Amino acid sequence: MTFTVAIIGRPNVGKSTLFNRLVGKKLALVHDTPGLTRDWREADGHLMGLDFKVIDTAGLEESFDASIQGRMRQQTERALARADIALLVIDARTGITPMDRHFVDWLRKQKMPAALIANKCESKTGIAGMYEAYELGLGEPIAISAEHGQGLDELYTLLRPHVDKADAETAALKTQEDEEENLEKYFEIYQEGADIGFGDQEETGEDKNNPIKIAIVGRPNVGKSTLLNKLVGEERSMTGPEAGITRDAVHVDWEFGGRKIRLVDTAGLRRKARIVDSIEKMSADDTLRAIRLAQVVIMVIDAEHMFEKQDLTIVSHAIDEGRAVVIAVNKWDTVKQRNEVLDEIKYQVESNLAQVRDIPTVTISALNGLRLDQLLQAVLTTYDLWNKRVGTGKLNRWLRSMEEQNPAPLVHGRPNRLRYITQIKARPPTFALWVGRADDYPDTHKRFLINSLRRDFDIPATPIRFIIKTSKNPYAT
Repeated sequence: MTFTVAIIGRPNVGKSTLFNRLVGKKLALVHDTPGLTRDWREADGHLMGLDFKVIDTAGLEESFDASIQGRMRQQTERALARADIALLVIDARTGITPMDRHFVDWLRKQKMPAALIANKCESKTGIAGMYEAYELGLGEPIAISAEHGQGLDELYTLLRPHVDKADAETAALKTQEDEEENLEKYFEIYQEGADIGFGDQEETGEDKNNPIKIAIVGRPNVGKSTLLNKLVGEERSMTGPEAGITRDAVHVDWEFGGRKIRLVDTAGLRRKARIVDSIEKMSADDTLRAIRLAQVVIMVIDAEHMFEKQDLTIVSHAIDEGRAVVIAVNKWDTVKQRNEVLDEIKYQVESNLAQVRDIPTVTISALNGLRLDQLLQAVLTTYDLWNKRVGTGKLNRWLRSMEEQNPAPLVHGRPNRLRYITQIKARPPTFALWVGRADDYPDTHKRFLINSLRRDFDIPATPIRFIIKTSKNPYAT
């Protein structure tokens, strides 16, 4: 029931800049190139104490075919259907264009509240265009500069009555839902013959209330956007035969099996040497940021083209960032020699990604919805492993047995004692080991302990971080 604002307009009028201004972060890519935004993006907006949802949309094009421009228009129409008010942005420095007039007529047919935003009014060059905007018939235009944050007080005045009304309706609905829920609990308790005590009946886990952040990554044109759309059951992200359609990372809040999930569809990553366009570089940086902020990364590979070097580079980057990884082998319905392909994938993962053992690999068809439930179950299992904690007592009893089996190499003829181990954090599991001489502790023995940890405490499929510390010498001066 959150009040939702959609920002629309022709290309390159400053919609994404206004979006970033309202959400308080540079979430949407901004560039002088028209038509940079293709998919619509939704985030929490804030303006002088007002809280609402804000949607950034693709530039409106006068195109109704199956071209990229036509699909961008369809995405904008889907976004507008979710909104409570539309902010039509024009470029005041350019003045009113025939395309602006066309889309004002189009907006009137949508039968929803709308307001006119005259952007780029930070200088005198925009004043004439702002006055010209009156003739569009959408009421008094609001003169702003999204880039410099000017004129937002007038936008606040416009939005406040709408947001207040939506908040009041939401509060009333929540009160009604709470009353109905309490009534249901009352009858359940009454039937069981128990004492009435609603406060004792609820058990909530904090982690269960927070969404699991999942980034869908891979090379261009492997089916990432198709996978997102099939999972959420709508055309949320643009798809097509053209490589590199997705530019902005697209966030979608969703649920699976009672768990809250935030899916992020990302732009395809090519090798750095092939990225020469500034827009593609911005998209690649946005994808890397999505990986850094994710908790689980679904690495989508094309079954028809197997593991390429870039696939391994992307997975390695996710592991280095400490993210849990699940591999989705897409377009499996087109593969004929399936056993050979599976053997090759297993070999590539084991030989090139040795730092993480037993990464889940699920064969899917995003287009046909094949084995997507299995993919998501693998994601949830891997996420739980990524959150795993092991008690300090168990760890130190285990450490004693490891030292008996395979002690660390001697240092100048003296033992390098393994003194103490504890898990200092999860997400990913991170352990600190105190040894007698940290500078002389070899990586080979460290890898031995990590592999033994995975085996003995059942921690596959997720990165393990291991920090070596030196015990203080109480006799040192």
